[in-house]
This record gives sequence, C-alpha cells and structure tokens, in this order.
Amino acid sequence: MSGEETDKVTPLRPKRPCPECGRPSARETYPFCSTRCKQVDLNRWLSGSYAIPVRDDEEDDGEEPSQ
Repeated sequence: MSGEETDKVTPLRPKRPCPECGRPSARETYPFCSTRCKQVDLNRWLSGSYAIPVRDDEEDDGEEPSQ
C-alpha cells in the first residue's frame, strides 16, 4: 500500500454527539465522549431514572383479562 491509499481510511462509525453532554463521541467510549459520560448514563439506568414505558392495559401473562 502506498502512503496515499492509507490516508483514505473510511471511519467505522459516523461521528455523533455524546448523548450526555453533546461533545463529539470518542471511538473508545462510543457513543459517549468519555468514560465519565458513559458511567453517568449507566448510573441513570441502574437507579431507575430511565424506564421503558408500559401501558396499564397490558397483562403480564399475555392472556385476556377474565370478566
């Protein structure tokens, strides 16, 4: 490979802003910019700040409610 060919490396992922602070993401901590932002996000998941919404009319067992 010549020097010209190695300069044209396509990035694996597009650059995106960090979901926590908005700075450019880093390859080592993608999609976050730093280990700190990555850990802040993990703490929010573990503490229950983030939750997947569930409708009240859904049953746990998937059966129709009896009347």
